[in-house]
Amino acid sequence: MFYMTKILVTGGAGFIGSNLVDALILENYEVTVIDNLSSGKREYLNPRAKFWQLDIVSEEIDTIFRTERFDFVYHLAAQIDVRTSVTNPSFDNKINVLGGLNILEKAKKYGVKKVIFASTGGAIYGETEEIPTTEYAPTYPLSPYGINKLAFEKYLYYYYQTYNLNYTILRFANVYGPRQFKGGEAGVIAIFVDNAIKGKTSIMYGDGKQTRDFVFVTDVVSALIKAKEIDCRGEINISLGREVSLLEVKAKIEEVLGEKILIQVEPAKLGEQKRSCLSRERAKAVLDWEPKFDLDQGIKETINWSRAQIK
Repeated sequence: MFYMTKILVTGGAGFIGSNLVDALILENYEVTVIDNLSSGKREYLNPRAKFWQLDIVSEEIDTIFRTERFDFVYHLAAQIDVRTSVTNPSFDNKINVLGGLNILEKAKKYGVKKVIFASTGGAIYGETEEIPTTEYAPTYPLSPYGINKLAFEKYLYYYYQTYNLNYTILRFANVYGPRQFKGGEAGVIAIFVDNAIKGKTSIMYGDGKQTRDFVFVTDVVSALIKAKEIDCRGEINISLGREVSLLEVKAKIEEVLGEKILIQVEPAKLGEQKRSCLSRERAKAVLDWEPKFDLDQGIKETINWSRAQIK
């Protein structure tokens, strides 16, 4: 009898999660999605995936684990907005720590082989003198979002040491591309592109000289799939490895569109760092991964997708 590997993707109706689910199904895995659709979209769900509309804090998840007996779990479900975490840190903790612990407990209970966790590179390191930042840099998060992502990383280590639950952590830079929601710090390209196509004004917080490291979603998905097979229980940055200012992002979007975009400048927000750029050397060494999309290609793909949504 042929056995299909069973994979759970939490947050599988979201931006990164839905792209991952599509890729996993193309590789003939049996995929189940848990998503409460608070930010995920029903139309992003792959029709070949089993779907449960649930919060990750729900005890009903026990039934799903008991029934499906997953081989692997990709944990992507999260409260994703840095600004929301600043205004409501308890809510961020409930989802990003307690919700994650609920998934970990069920993974331990029902013999999951490995958990792959989508963490954050930009928010975990905080303001650092090491640019590009390696995985060995000190972690001083400047927001509850970064603090709670880091806390869950430590729980993964604990569950491995205590219960031998295998894991790999991918620390993403600022992911962008098709299906991105128009919100959150990592959504700046999506926001600028969507508003530009609709002729609306975008808000830029601060002077635009703050930098980020933008990595295209297709590259992130390829890293996630590779992470399932490696024997590494550490943290791995997934990034383009290039420091880019918001002013440069604005200029690149204008270059592709062939016109100026409307920007309104507002004061910088609390909890946002000035510089962020992640080293991808460990990803190359441990994961045999390198990004295939540069910023120009990624922005073109994002603009083409956004235009298609409006038609």
